[in-house]
Amino acid sequence: MTHDRLFAGEHADVITDVHLTGADRLDPFGADPVDVHLRDGRIVDIAPAGALPRTGAMLDGQGGWLIPGLWDHHVHTVQWALVAQRQPLGEAESAAHAARLMASADVLGDGRRVGTGFRDALWPDAMTLGVLDAATGEVPTYLINADVHSVWLNSAALRREGFEAADGVLREEPAFEISRRLNAADPAVGDALVARSLGEAASRGIVGVVDLDMAWNAEAWARRLETGFDTTRVSFGVYPALLDRAISEGLETGDALDPAGLVRMGPFKVITDGSLGTRTAACSHAYPGDPHNHGLLTVPPDELQELMMRATGAGLACAVHAIGDLANTYALDAFAATGARGTVEHAQLVAHADVTRFARLGVGASVQPEHAIDDRDMTDTIWADQTAVPYPLRALADAGANLLFGSDAPVSPLDPWAAMAAAVHRTRDGRPAWRPDQGVDAATALAASTAGGSHTGSALHPGSLADLAVVDRDPLTADETGMRATRVSATLLAGRLTHRA
Repeated sequence: MTHDRLFAGEHADVITDVHLTGADRLDPFGADPVDVHLRDGRIVDIAPAGALPRTGAMLDGQGGWLIPGLWDHHVHTVQWALVAQRQPLGEAESAAHAARLMASADVLGDGRRVGTGFRDALWPDAMTLGVLDAATGEVPTYLINADVHSVWLNSAALRREGFEAADGVLREEPAFEISRRLNAADPAVGDALVARSLGEAASRGIVGVVDLDMAWNAEAWARRLETGFDTTRVSFGVYPALLDRAISEGLETGDALDPAGLVRMGPFKVITDGSLGTRTAACSHAYPGDPHNHGLLTVPPDELQELMMRATGAGLACAVHAIGDLANTYALDAFAATGARGTVEHAQLVAHADVTRFARLGVGASVQPEHAIDDRDMTDTIWADQTAVPYPLRALADAGANLLFGSDAPVSPLDPWAAMAAAVHRTRDGRPAWRPDQGVDAATALAASTAGGSHTGSALHPGSLADLAVVDRDPLTADETGMRATRVSATLLAGRLTHRA
């Protein structure tokens, strides 16, 4: 079979004429093209192009570069997929502007208007109920902050949901509850959008995601598997409200829902503080102009340790959301006290003394490099008085921490090439690099975008899982714009094509 007749859904036996890359390579091929032979979902041989018989189904790599398939280690899958139905608010320059955008937004089938992606921290005006009501009238209207930690509702929406807020803004747990309700779409609609969105992610080389939706994800993924979902590997999380259910059902991290092991139980996720954009991340120093506001610890340290001890005893890894430096300290303390394994999610502001603790405790740093670029102006303003290190990618890597990259989609777009470019070059849109001393090298960024993170490297060799992508340039030598422009010609999951350009 020639490459012309090899389509998405089919298995490849040989990937021809590709180049290898990776800082940890031990192969002898250098820059020469190779053929990569596959069997039973793994690489069985790598040889100079044409040196071995090309038997079976061939995928012509056309001189591209073969890399491990990419993972996004932090996705809110349903909320991300539903963005396709929601009004984008990322360009809103003020509360009044955002309200005007919502006034012309489509009304969804359930009678609500929903917008997403605004960042209000540096707006010149405040969000008020009066401004939103005047623009949106009696149609229930919801504006979700880009960080998802606050939601601005009009009076009609507050009445519909049974909440009260003088300014119309709900923060932290009430905001999460609103998102849960908005995400509880007709499962058939939500599942179709998830499948479509993950299909698009495959076109960017994605073979796996960690799904941290605030729902009972075991049921949702079992349902999707029954309808034939097979595009992406999924590791799904569970939150404190459903921890007892996960324990009672005997679900341990790594347990598979399907015979192929495509969808597996992931970590126990707990959110311990707020966010930078909502000014609720728990920090050692106060926020500007508000001397009594050090952010919010949503889970006290003793309760966090108790939860992590229970999860660990039940065989669950832990994923602890910690953004402010105080929250990161308490998260690391809890890992040390409980012996839990897992990750700190975000680690956006880390005390100097805590940077080395990640590696010493074996705690992964699950970070989202594009957040640093999105938040650079807020960080320089809102965290100007903080003494901890903001977005310390290089510091964590140099200290020996395992970096695992993600997007936190829909907070940032699910695009591993954007994440890598942000991590390496610390900029976009032609702006000067922001805190370039915290940039990592491209090899670290590529490895951090794979299943095992930066500790596992990115070299391919016989025996490697055939979760692969063929791209049009070497990620280790691409500049910032080139890395963001990377094109993926093929993505394979255990040798099966999930994307073919």
